[in-house]
Amino acid sequence: MFHMQDLVAAALAAAKDRQQDVADVPLTAIAAAAGISRSTLLRRLGGSRAALDEAVRQAGVDPGGRPPVRDRAIAAAAQLVAERGLGAVTLDAVADRAECSLPSLHTVFDGRDGLFAAVFELHGPLPDLEALAADPPEHLDDTVRALHRTFVAAFNHEPRVLPAVFADIFSRPDGPAARMMATNFPRLADSLGRLLLPHVAAGRMRPLPLPVMIQLLLGPLVTHILMRPVLAPALGDELPSLEQTCELFADAYLRAVTYPAERRP
Repeated sequence: MFHMQDLVAAALAAAKDRQQDVADVPLTAIAAAAGISRSTLLRRLGGSRAALDEAVRQAGVDPGGRPPVRDRAIAAAAQLVAERGLGAVTLDAVADRAECSLPSLHTVFDGRDGLFAAVFELHGPLPDLEALAADPPEHLDDTVRALHRTFVAAFNHEPRVLPAVFADIFSRPDGPAARMMATNFPRLADSLGRLLLPHVAAGRMRPLPLPVMIQLLLGPLVTHILMRPVLAPALGDELPSLEQTCELFADAYLRAVTYPAERRP
């Protein structure tokens, strides 16, 4: 009678012969290596290959067929942040959701802050912002509107990581979100600087400090997005659409930072 270790040995042999991960080897090939039929193999596995994959894993071999630990952990952490808030997410919870070990998370991310920084890098505005900075619009007003669209998209991106990040920053200025922002802020500021500072050099914008430029650009928008779920039921039709609001904020920003002659009609 076959035992599970015999099926594990057959699976490993078939994977080696086919030069594939165990998870990618068809059950038919594993059954042939074990000298039994596919239906017999399935019956001994209880109708699913999950038990075999787990037995292979217990034997010290990754059956494969899944994304790497880093990708699974970032996806799991992002979902947990959106569901529970940043402060309530532990590495144990991430390991459980990602189906990986706790030591592997420490190895891949160098702790909780490293994991959160990776989550922000993927689910925050950085990828789209850097793409925009690599190919900026010609006109300043188009740049401002593109920046607003980029941050609106980042706030609405699922899972909704960015609202949780700002909620944690406002409640705990020395918490994990603040450390996450500190890690990623140089890249954020670099992209914003590449988009805005050439307009200062060309004399189209007032020479304000870059942090002030960024706060004027994003402060009203971020505040509105965070407050909008509360404002919408209270104000109903009186609340402008998000698109209209962005236009109003863009116009106000341009009036604040440009010289009158530089404003396009």
